[in-house]
Amino acid sequence: MLSIKKYAAIDIGSNAVRLLISNIIEQKGRPAMFKKSSLVRVPIRLGADVFLTNEISPENKQRMLDTMIAFRLLMKSHKVVAYKACATSAMREADNGKEITRLISKKANIAIDIIDGEEEAAIIAATDLHSYINEDKTYLYVDVGGGSTEFSIIHHGETVTSRSFKIGTVRLLNDMVKKETWSELEMWIKANTKGYDKLDLIGSGGNINKIFKISGKALGKPLTYFYLTSYYNKLQSYSYEERITELDLNQDRADVIIPATRIYLSAMKWSGAKDIYVPKIGLSDGIIKSVYYKTVSSVSL
Repeated sequence: MLSIKKYAAIDIGSNAVRLLISNIIEQKGRPAMFKKSSLVRVPIRLGADVFLTNEISPENKQRMLDTMIAFRLLMKSHKVVAYKACATSAMREADNGKEITRLISKKANIAIDIIDGEEEAAIIAATDLHSYINEDKTYLYVDVGGGSTEFSIIHHGETVTSRSFKIGTVRLLNDMVKKETWSELEMWIKANTKGYDKLDLIGSGGNINKIFKISGKALGKPLTYFYLTSYYNKLQSYSYEERITELDLNQDRADVIIPATRIYLSAMKWSGAKDIYVPKIGLSDGIIKSVYYKTVSSVSL
């Protein structure tokens, strides 16, 4: 007997807001299958407000409300049975973050959980990574966001340690990451990877997904440190406008892709990784899995 249910994840990041709707296919005697049904991304750059002024602007407050009302209607149209909405770095640090969650709860009927960096890393780690990795190997998992980046060491298929750092693409664009934070990250990566002979990176986030797509590599094949360095140099040789017109990048991707690539390259350099695998998973996927396996709370529709 086949059973199909729809679950949804809302990821309120510092660079964009996403709604992922997934089909959960259950068959007796078989593990559940998770298939993406719909993904909607709205580039509301909350971090540009928060990291400069400590609060979300009236314009973006309204855009957030409009987006959440639209997401509610989309979930209803798709017949979603349960969802979870998580807000990360920007909403965490906004003085009016809780006020906005109350407004959205009242007007859009969507409950938002503002999660900390460690919980974010734990939810991301809940993604179905074992289907993408070799359990005999060691990986440094790097999820780059607009406000923070989550790092996890995965050894023999198990997460050994995780840490969140306030180094994100929107922060870097606004020159808001101190040298001390970079140094702390370098020390953490070196200290936690030195015991392993060989290590590869796993990268997640919209920017590395875009770079992987552009590379034309087959799914499951890695990008090399050399390729990523070459692409990074290429990006820097183009102006913002040229990245949109010549490299065919979206306007909200054309600026953040450079600091994102810098984070991945730094992680590869400090860990000694020569390859980076891009399985196209992230917080939204982790939320769906966590809701299904009931490791986090969810809201029924």
